[in-house]
Amino acid sequence: MHTTVSSPSKTVTIGPDQPFCIIGERINPTGRKAFQEQLRAGDLSQVLVDVDEQIAGGAHLLDVNMGVPLADEPALLAQAIQLVQERTDLPVCIDSSVVEALEAGLAVYRGKALVNSVTCETDRLEAVLPLVKQHNAAIICLTNGDEGIPVPWEERFEFCKRLVDIVHGQWEIPLEDMVIDTLAMPVGAEPQSAYHFFKTISAIQEEFGLNTTCGASNTSFGMPSRHALNGTFLAMAAAAGMTSAIMDARSDECVKAVRGSDVMLGKDEYGIGWIGNYRPPAKA
Repeated sequence: MHTTVSSPSKTVTIGPDQPFCIIGERINPTGRKAFQEQLRAGDLSQVLVDVDEQIAGGAHLLDVNMGVPLADEPALLAQAIQLVQERTDLPVCIDSSVVEALEAGLAVYRGKALVNSVTCETDRLEAVLPLVKQHNAAIICLTNGDEGIPVPWEERFEFCKRLVDIVHGQWEIPLEDMVIDTLAMPVGAEPQSAYHFFKTISAIQEEFGLNTTCGASNTSFGMPSRHALNGTFLAMAAAAGMTSAIMDARSDECVKAVRGSDVMLGKDEYGIGWIGNYRPPAKA
């Protein structure tokens, strides 16, 4: 199954037979105090820096989040999306927990966007899905709801079934426009979280063939050598069937991990993409 998103001049296809899709996570003020202050002051120049760094790292899509406390998030998100689209032809993942911000972002976006996100919570579904249909967008669906985030893979898989019934069955959004986020959790807090994550991915692939994603950096939270852990997680998730991730496109370890998985899984025949992207370390 293929999920396609686009800008006016570029289409990106996410699918099990496609190279792993890198969704750059960096355009997000969470945990970035200086960036937050700049955004409150109306200064979006850092957005362009983040765009350029992620393109250089190998991103295929760019996640754009403007969730800044005490700021006008709808206006900021609309501005940021316009700025990104002036800078690059990479498609955008419009990311917000505020429905009005999603509405503002979709209103200015040129192309077919990926919206991040909905859960199984009824209020959230009823607020976001009409926007998704109106703008012919694709949607990231999280495997949790009012009950919280379950650890066992069987419970996450049940959430996926419910999402398919609601998003596709009731709202008639095509299955190919659904991307399931099976929620990467910190392994430092729950040692079995990665195991259950991989099992959920495999079950979704086997039952529905849906495309999948996650916020990959969550898995290493609180641990040392985070890029190494994230890279290991991403390669193993790709082997389990995950087709994309919202990840740090600036991390050489993480990007090489998913590109290497493409080679090993036969998605990069003869390593042509690997060879083309390979850059030897700079000499001292």
